[in-house]
Amino acid sequence: MRSHIAIVAFVAAITASSTSSAFQLPSRHPVASSRPLAPRIAKNTAAAAAVELNGGDAGVSGTGTASIPNEIFNLVKSLVGAGVLSLPAGIAAFGNAPSAILPATLLISIIGGFSAYGFSLIGRVCSYTGGQSYRDAWSKSVGDSTSWIPAVTCTFKTCCAILSYSMILADTVRALLMTAGVETTRNVALLGITVTTLLPLCLLKNLSSLAPFSLLGIVGMLGTTIAMAIRYLGGAYKLGVPAVSKAAASVPAGKYLADVAANYQPKFGDLGASAALSPNVFILISMLSTAYMAHFNAPKFFIELKDNTIKRYNTVVGTSFGIAILLFALVGSLGFLTFGSASSGLILNNYSGKDVLMSFSRIAVAISIVFSYPLVFVGARDGWLDLLKVPTEKRTDSVLTKTTLAILTGVTLLASQLTELA
Repeated sequence: MRSHIAIVAFVAAITASSTSSAFQLPSRHPVASSRPLAPRIAKNTAAAAAVELNGGDAGVSGTGTASIPNEIFNLVKSLVGAGVLSLPAGIAAFGNAPSAILPATLLISIIGGFSAYGFSLIGRVCSYTGGQSYRDAWSKSVGDSTSWIPAVTCTFKTCCAILSYSMILADTVRALLMTAGVETTRNVALLGITVTTLLPLCLLKNLSSLAPFSLLGIVGMLGTTIAMAIRYLGGAYKLGVPAVSKAAASVPAGKYLADVAANYQPKFGDLGASAALSPNVFILISMLSTAYMAHFNAPKFFIELKDNTIKRYNTVVGTSFGIAILLFALVGSLGFLTFGSASSGLILNNYSGKDVLMSFSRIAVAISIVFSYPLVFVGARDGWLDLLKVPTEKRTDSVLTKTTLAILTGVTLLASQLTELA
């Protein structure tokens, strides 16, 4: 256990270093010194001229009212979703010894740093071009003929997000019902939560009433992280060790271990940090490549920031991604150190249904997803309507209802067939 705690301390040191050094995002000269693009853009937008006159150090002064703390809160909420609960399985894909979390944490930090830099670049492109959306910024900087590329990418991303949400809700609701003594199947739980809760929320015409519930997203993940730490440090799921001699006492198993299915019980081996050199590490890399994806909202965060200079915007980006990296590293490490190579694609599945603390975590995660679902769903629905070139004035209540039913039906069918979140 002491060696495990030492490793966790090392993880914290790496992530702390990431927030203090890796996120010193450049605020000057956002393009190359020759800057051949800026003069061309400046002819078409006063925004680019304003940036150039200030030496590339300030963004276009907009009408945004959001403070830096508000932006950080909202961006962290966008970055740290329930998908973080699959990271222990990503580590288990290549390692089964505690030291495997060391290269995993390094990868989490590096990929998080690159993602933060990309998020910063999109904001700076908006400051040059006056772009109001990802597609708009692309049209004004790259060309309108290829602006469908970010539109398709963003639609695909939001569809994947709601698919993963449905999969998590199917497992979580089933686990909660079984804890309450109600036997049911995964598909019945999925259909029930979709028809009774998700569909009505996705059909709402105004989602502003859901804003107060967005706080539950971060609170739920923070609470889950703390609960995972308590269960790991308390040894509630540790394997028992029989006495090897009369002089040596046996080590009892954790109090909840007997309630865990055999395939979810902790399994450890000797594949540690060096196992990161195997091809299986690309499973974790693939998961991390989309873990930080909130980039389709970068223009929104830049525009809504009060006094939106590049320096202030980069402060939001660096701090938010730093917090996300820390949470990703902690959840991934704590889940893997508790269950090793048996870590499920949804780590909450590894915990006993009789574990009251983790049941509260399941409830918090479920509530968080339920009220985040319609916010992400609207992005997917609008993306499809945009790709189908349906004008805003023709997006009547009837069209929106039919589109909602079609998308939600397709996502629910896929979620019923796909059971491994990782």
